[in-house]
This record gives sequence, C-alpha cells and structure tokens, in this order.
Amino acid sequence: MTSPSAKPSSSTRSLLPEPVFVDVGGTGVATYVLEPADRKPVADVVLCHGTPWSVQVWAPVALALSRDHRVFLWDMPGYGASPKDAAQPVDLVAQRERFAALLRHWSLDRPHVVAHDIGGAVALGAHLLEDADFASLFLLDIVMLDPWGSPFFRLVAENESVFAAIPGPLHAALTKEYIAGAANQGLPAEAIEMLTEPWRDEAGQAAFYRQIAQLSPAHTRPIVGRLGEVRCPVRVGWATEDPWIPFEQAGRLRGALPGAPELVEFPGRGHLVPLEDADAVGRAVRQWLAVDH
Repeated sequence: MTSPSAKPSSSTRSLLPEPVFVDVGGTGVATYVLEPADRKPVADVVLCHGTPWSVQVWAPVALALSRDHRVFLWDMPGYGASPKDAAQPVDLVAQRERFAALLRHWSLDRPHVVAHDIGGAVALGAHLLEDADFASLFLLDIVMLDPWGSPFFRLVAENESVFAAIPGPLHAALTKEYIAGAANQGLPAEAIEMLTEPWRDEAGQAAFYRQIAQLSPAHTRPIVGRLGEVRCPVRVGWATEDPWIPFEQAGRLRGALPGAPELVEFPGRGHLVPLEDADAVGRAVRQWLAVDH
C-alpha cells in the first residue's frame, strides 16, 4: 500500500520527484518511479544504492535512463527519505528481504537491476536467497567479498552509542569528511551537502551509526558461497581508484560468477563513480541494457 509522501528538502527535490512511501512488511520505504515522457518504456530498471548513500547517488544516471526506460529507485529503510526507526533492523538480511518484497509490490517481472556498494549485496541476496528473478545485473563497486568493512566500521560497531552521542557539529564534520573520502577526484560541495543531509538531524545521526554497526560480512558470506548459482547475465563495473573497495576485488568477483562476466573499468574514478562520472556510468549501463538478454 502507499501513503502520502513526505516533503523532501530543496536539495533533493531538484533532481528527483517527491517520493511515494510504500509499506513493506510494516516498514516504510521511500520509492521513486521515472518514466519516458513521450514513448513506451523499453524495459524496467531498478537501481539500488549503498551506504551511506541514498537514491540521490543514482539521480543523474536515473534521469538519463528514464528517457527510454521505466526506472525504479528506493531508499532502503534507515537511509535517505525512508524512516529511520530504531526498532527496524537495517542489516543486509532485512534489506534483501525488503527488496524482494518491494519487487513483488511493484509487480515487476524480471527487471534489470543495477546495484552499487551494499546495494550489490542486497540485490544478489534477494536473487540467490529470496528467489527474486532478474533479467540482468550490473554490479558497480559492490560490497561482497572479504575483506570489507573499514577500521572505522569496526570502531563504530564497538562504540555505537558513543558515536551517536557526539555533538552535532562534530558529527556533521565527520560525515562530510567520511563521504568526501569515498571519491578519488573530489565532489562538488553541493553533492557532499546532498549526501550528508539525511544524516544531519538527531534521528539521522543515530541512524548513521546504527546502519554501520549492523552491517556485517557474516551476512555476505552465504551469498559468496552461492555466486556461481546466479541465474541471469551479469556485467561488473569498477572504478580503478576506488579507495574503499580495491579494484582487485573486481577480478575476484568475476571469477566467482558464472561465465567470468565482462568488466567495465572507470579509470581514475573512486567509489562514488555514479556521481564522479555519471555520464560514463550512464553510457555503460545503457550499453549493457541494449544487449539482447
């Protein structure tokens, strides 16, 4: 079911329409659907974001794809415009179950899925462990193979309540520095402002550290063990200068997937490649979608 959408801030309203909130298993999910203005969509595409991002990391690519595709986006609960209720789990198991349920809500029959960061773990988990079927997968700098989780992740997991209680200005400075550090060549100040905005109020601060504390490689290892069972065509994309997930993981991931999928490289870009070079990512995704799957 849907409920009235909340009013997002002006910085989010500039690129995407206001979200429609969908109830998925008792949890609110902010969703967005973009469609061509003057033609029938070629196909359905779902974009999955990672952490600590929101749909805004995909906004430029989504708008470009929507010229001829129907594009679905969602803020995972605990992120972006979705509710940040402390009682709702935000681990990878909960998110993959929600993703599978959301696809059923949207009545999507084998959509194409494009996923970044932990969105890749969520999409692959929904596919391999929740029986969600996809027409294809485009996996971009995804969280999957060990090791993942920085020393900062481990520090937060051991001291979540301490981080949640630090003064607001210090938290704001920390999140800006953390998010800016994901890009190799820097991001405009307005992009960093957009990405940090959901985390800056009291609820957002608690949610920022909660989602870090609940993310665990224990939830990706069962997926890793079944990567050879992926049932759809896959393409892997990776930024060569990703400071968070090294480029060498792209080769290891390809080796674990059926058929050693093609690798698309984004030279000189960092982990936030969907914003660092939205044109290149958009072209790569569009070329992938044009392949006869």
